Amino acid sequence: MQLSHHLTGCRLSVYRWDRTMIRIQLPAAELDRLDDAFRTATDRKLRDRLQIVRMASHRRPHQDIAADLGVHRKTVTRWLNAYCDGGLDALRPRPAPGKPGKIPATLRDDVRQWVIDGPAKQGLNRANWTHAELADHLRKTRGVQTSRSAVQRFCAKIGIRLYRPTYRYLRGDPVKQAQAKEDLAALGKAPRPVNSSC
Repeated sequence: MQLSHHLTGCRLSVYRWDRTMIRIQLPAAELDRLDDAFRTATDRKLRDRLQIVRMASHRRPHQDIAADLGVHRKTVTRWLNAYCDGGLDALRPRPAPGKPGKIPATLRDDVRQWVIDGPAKQGLNRANWTHAELADHLRKTRGVQTSRSAVQRFCAKIGIRLYRPTYRYLRGDPVKQAQAKEDLAALGKAPRPVNSSC
């Protein structure tokens, strides 16, 4: 029995012991499209899925593809089926289902500024934020009931870290900085005492 998919040229061949093996025969244009997508993909999951289809189109056995990519043979079959059913779009990773975050996206700029300014500017007696303290501050100032881990995910999503690097050198007095540079340069030029064992 052979079934062809009209979009991708997938062929499903049934072998002995009622085991199925997906054989993919792709037109040159589709192979080029897959190659382009593979070269430009930055997501590891997508690259692996594209590689499964590319290797299968070159008649590489499923168990060898699984071994090469470090995945289970059933994973290879699953992504070949997905490709045959939905084409390239079926391989793209989807966001995991779940409840949306409790921290509104509108607070993005506020949270970013709090982290930049530090807790002291918010009237707290701390040098740096922790995710738990930021969650507590969100609850007290904005009424957002959230957890430490939710704050951690939110901060990662908006691309900020909670520690504040110190820029004392850049904020220092320029005259004192120039004097310190001269002192350091003079230290490098000073002759060193010679120890003699004679």
